[in-house]
Amino acid sequence: MAPVPVRLPGVDEKLQKILEANMDEAPARRLARDSFKDIQLGIDHILFKTPCDGLEVKESYEVNSRGVEIFSKSWLPITSRLKALVCFCHGYGDTCTFFCEGIARKLASSGFGVLAMDYPGFGLSEGLHGYIPSFDRLVDDVIEHYSKVKENPEFRTLPSFLFGQSLGGAVALKVHLKQPNAWDGAILVAPMCKIADNMVPPWLLTQILIGVAKFLPKWKLVPQKDLAEAAFRDLKNRELTAYNVIAYKDKPRLGTALEMLRTTQEIERRLQEVSLPLLILHGEADIVTDPSVSKALHEIARSSDKKLNLYKDAYHSLLEGEPDEIIIQVFNDIISWLDEHSVKSTSH
Repeated sequence: MAPVPVRLPGVDEKLQKILEANMDEAPARRLARDSFKDIQLGIDHILFKTPCDGLEVKESYEVNSRGVEIFSKSWLPITSRLKALVCFCHGYGDTCTFFCEGIARKLASSGFGVLAMDYPGFGLSEGLHGYIPSFDRLVDDVIEHYSKVKENPEFRTLPSFLFGQSLGGAVALKVHLKQPNAWDGAILVAPMCKIADNMVPPWLLTQILIGVAKFLPKWKLVPQKDLAEAAFRDLKNRELTAYNVIAYKDKPRLGTALEMLRTTQEIERRLQEVSLPLLILHGEADIVTDPSVSKALHEIARSSDKKLNLYKDAYHSLLEGEPDEIIIQVFNDIISWLDEHSVKSTSH
């Protein structure tokens, strides 16, 4: 059964029908987003308090080399010098048009150009909703998109950083492992280097699901806890997750769950190969992705320049789901690290 749609303030019957439609394919998700974006970006959340004034914001669709139409977005400061590029890799229950919008505005207002894309099957990009048939192929799509953008003459000489949240942290690490010398650093917010044990089904059930996945990879059979409840500590902010109308909120598809499990096992094995400057940020009370593996990444990674920030009592969604003072603290930590590393990269 699909999740029961929530009736949101300011939504009439016509809009409710659009929001309740089957979101399996991109046209329905695009219609929902276009119809709802003004309500969505007007919610009472600290991320949306940063004004867009002084920013150039662009959205585009482009067909990649695999024939998949990819949605992307950029936020560039126009009143200040561009310090560096930050390439955003979103999480599993996210897109680059909701909370990412607020994160990007904040970073762009501090002088950084932010580039974001929806993975195939997520947000406004083409593909079956929430389906990852191959994590490696998804990573190749991300590399293709960001490599092309970085070749733009106005960006070519700038330092470039990966910014990965949750599943996007795994994407960012895999991008780095495939392109070890292409990036000046990575910011990993609660990276999915290991799915917390209490979020994974018991061993026997996992083995059964792996067997079934070979024949029914698109089926939504994997049991899952309420992600918003597990990830958002602040109750007011938790309620606002309902406004992320095109995020995938159903049970994970078998093939997707299997790819995420395989990917985290691979990353755990390859932590020592990580060699770029790292800022890792994790809530100590995170029960979605395991903070102990962030600690292991910090200890084992080959990088000589690495920093781990752990936030006491904080949950998984550090930039969206915490009380305002924690969100502000995490942003300040990220921006000061970016400032320091942008100057370092430029001087090199």
